[in-house]
Amino acid sequence: MEKTLNRIHPVSDPEATYFLQVSWEKDLGTGFGILLSDGQCAWSGTVSEAEISREAAEMEMNKEKYVEELKKALIAGEESAGKYNFVIS
Repeated sequence: MEKTLNRIHPVSDPEATYFLQVSWEKDLGTGFGILLSDGQCAWSGTVSEAEISREAAEMEMNKEKYVEELKKALIAGEESAGKYNFVIS
């Protein structure tokens, strides 16, 4: 299993720091686990391959392109800094 951990500062609360961990087996397109923590509390969940396919279809993107965008937003870290905004609600 592969994992990444990135520090994010959501636009909804720019002074706050969160840590986002993403874990996957083969690639993000087959589903992944996600863990978000503010250092005191943590929230976790999973995203299935079916959910990824449905989201890609709703956005009228092919699945491969959608997965590439997920990689950039969730895993790339510093490479994508400033290109993606996170909102915590």
